[in-house]
Amino acid sequence: MTPTPVPAPAPVHWKLVIDSADPHAQADFWSAALGYTVEDNSAFIERLLGLGALPAGATVDFHGRPAFRDLIAVRHPEDPYDEERGTGLGRRLLFQRVPEPKTGKNRLHLDLHPGEGRRAGEVERLTSLGASVLREVAEPAGAWVVMTDPEGNEFCVH
Repeated sequence: MTPTPVPAPAPVHWKLVIDSADPHAQADFWSAALGYTVEDNSAFIERLLGLGALPAGATVDFHGRPAFRDLIAVRHPEDPYDEERGTGLGRRLLFQRVPEPKTGKNRLHLDLHPGEGRRAGEVERLTSLGASVLREVAEPAGAWVVMTDPEGNEFCVH
């Protein structure tokens, strides 16, 4: 008897969630750093407010439109998104407000790859957006710059 083939699991939809003191400032930084789009949930938020399902205190004004106070995401501009909610369905970073400050080294970080010969210019551009250079690394395996975003989260530029 031939065994029944086991179907391959479907790819899992995911987002990277980053704790933040100021999610909206982080969304502005990372959307500019990555060329991503800040998600616009304003129509969904206005509908929830109109239904009384969301208190006004759970929102803030973000660039002239209502946004959730404690979270906001950025998404790749070419990825699909839910037009009703404004939520991305692909590559996303979600910033959520937390009360405690960052206390140690990241266990997970982003590596940015601007392309051959473009590292120095990218580091300069990211610094102008509010990032800081932590250190430069040169090893037999390669060279990169370790940076921090405005809240101190490490990332690398290769």
